[in-house]
Amino acid sequence: MYSYISHLECTVCKKHFPHNEISTISECCSKVLFAKYDLEKLKNEVDKDVFKSRDSNMWRFSELLPVTDPDKVVTLGEGGTPLLRTNKLGLKLDLNNLYIKDEGLNPTGTFKARGIGAAVSKANELGVKGFTMPSAGNAAGAVAAYAARSGHPVKVYMPQDAPSANKKESLLTGAELNLVDGLISDAGRISSAVAKEENLFDLSTLKEPYRAEGKKTMALEIAQQLGWKIPDVIVYPTGGGTGIIGMHKGFNELLELGWVTGKQPKFIAVQAEGCQPIVKAFNDNKTSAETWQNAATIADGLRVPGPFADYIILDILKETGGTALSVSDSEMVDAMYEISSDEGVVICPEGAATLVGLRKLLNEGWFKKDDTIILLNTGSAYKYLELISEK
Repeated sequence: MYSYISHLECTVCKKHFPHNEISTISECCSKVLFAKYDLEKLKNEVDKDVFKSRDSNMWRFSELLPVTDPDKVVTLGEGGTPLLRTNKLGLKLDLNNLYIKDEGLNPTGTFKARGIGAAVSKANELGVKGFTMPSAGNAAGAVAAYAARSGHPVKVYMPQDAPSANKKESLLTGAELNLVDGLISDAGRISSAVAKEENLFDLSTLKEPYRAEGKKTMALEIAQQLGWKIPDVIVYPTGGGTGIIGMHKGFNELLELGWVTGKQPKFIAVQAEGCQPIVKAFNDNKTSAETWQNAATIADGLRVPGPFADYIILDILKETGGTALSVSDSEMVDAMYEISSDEGVVICPEGAATLVGLRKLLNEGWFKKDDTIILLNTGSAYKYLELISEK
């Protein structure tokens, strides 16, 4: 059996919806939908050792992905990224088990390839005629590439001040690029309206059920790479939050299957000082976040003033005993240099933010020396070459 998907479920009221129909958000509550699987049947029929002999891309976990027909999978080889034990950084910080999960080695240079690969594949199976996508940068390049691979047209809506590399990447792979005078939230409103008018599938963050499934495979890989163990801490740069949500969902499924033991890692959300709606809501003990006004940061993936799934992110942070904190743009750039020169990982500012956050919490006594800690690098610095000065 290629996939054990059983239905979609509203994350608020738990109402079920069919997985073999095109879906966006829940009709009942207008909230995020999750893909759900027949885990009991999967547990009885599949042993986790089967994944050892499969290709290293994310589709080796097909049983826990939403596509039921393998011929409909649209892939560029996403997933299978390295989990690197740090050398100098671990010694400097006196941490014995500090790792970097390097998602910059995905197709199109970021972790967006996982989510977009899963969503485009499921949409391909469901027979959509094309896509719209609002993006601050990296997701646009990914959807353009995967739409090109699948043969679907795509209309991308991007803030005018998004990185030039992302604009050019989208154009290179054939997307219709529309620049918006505003933020990602403004681009999202236009994308949604066009999708309705032209009967296209809107791939806005967590306003469809499948991108989180692709991001979920980061958790499945991390567990497998650690010998089917769950790390103690994951430090994650948080904009829309699909990665935190997907990984938390993935670890939950592994625990329910009995393929790992223990408990969820502590999730730590790192945001930019110039756009920190989750940090403010967490510190104020709120269950939802207010839209951040005048959002500004060099890390375009963190410039998300009003994350749609704020309530899920905040719940995960509280449930796992995690926290949220912000870092400055200058600290991110300094950390880009430090990580790249110490470990050879050509890291984006969003990924570099995790080291800044880790160091701040380390000074507050948050970690034990032998904790297994993962810094999640979401992309390559090659998208941000303008931040690197020629000395």
